[in-house]
Amino acid sequence: MGKIIAIANQKGGVGKTTTTVNLGACLADIGSKVLIVDIDPQGNTTSGFGIDKEKLLGTSYEMLLGDTSARDCLYPLPDFKLDLIPSSIDLAGAEVELVGVNGRETLLEKQLKPIRDEYDVVLIDCPPSLNVLTINAFRAADSILVPIQCEFYAMEGLTQLINTINLVKKRLNPKIDIEGILFTMFDSRTNLCTQVVDEITAFLPAKVYKTKIPRNVRLAEAPSFGVPVIYYDRKSTGAESYLALAKEFKARIRKKGRKE
Repeated sequence: MGKIIAIANQKGGVGKTTTTVNLGACLADIGSKVLIVDIDPQGNTTSGFGIDKEKLLGTSYEMLLGDTSARDCLYPLPDFKLDLIPSSIDLAGAEVELVGVNGRETLLEKQLKPIRDEYDVVLIDCPPSLNVLTINAFRAADSILVPIQCEFYAMEGLTQLINTINLVKKRLNPKIDIEGILFTMFDSRTNLCTQVVDEITAFLPAKVYKTKIPRNVRLAEAPSFGVPVIYYDRKSTGAESYLALAKEFKARIRKKGRKE
């Protein structure tokens, strides 16, 4: 069964979309069959693969409203060796449109169920807030990957997210857990970065990825060219970091699968 992982943090600007695009591309590059689902109304993951959002026919918006199926929204991206369900700005109004829908928190789960086993990994890029879209992702997902920027409020944000996950586990999805915690925009030269890493590692030692994603110019430039960083500059620090993360991520899942 393909593993569904929501990439989420209630705080914006932590590298959530950057991680979705680049982890997905790197996993595909090392042989995994990958589907990426963009349910963020901003659609930055969709743009990150060079897709013109104005020309899309089927998106996660139509899928969630039941106007079409997940399969009909699949966009194969052979240049990147993966598939994508793109986003639409119309998702911004989905919360209001879904108010009267019974079981609205299960819509994404039901749509992904028929296709999930065709993939090794399904990555869901969530909005940077706790709304009906994020709740749908948490209901559909097996686990959550949490990107965290090394900043002063990181621990507070993580605590809030853990409280949300525990609530979801109690009411909607008893199997969900944290897949891993990824430090982004890491700079080993600053004391604050080191302190944040040490504090969170002490709090959740088994969940923290050894790989850390540094600040990197190439990583910041790649989205403007509509490609993941390994297709922009494979030898850059950003590309090497995400490739290392993909290998660590894959090894962890394999190890966890053997234990289960």
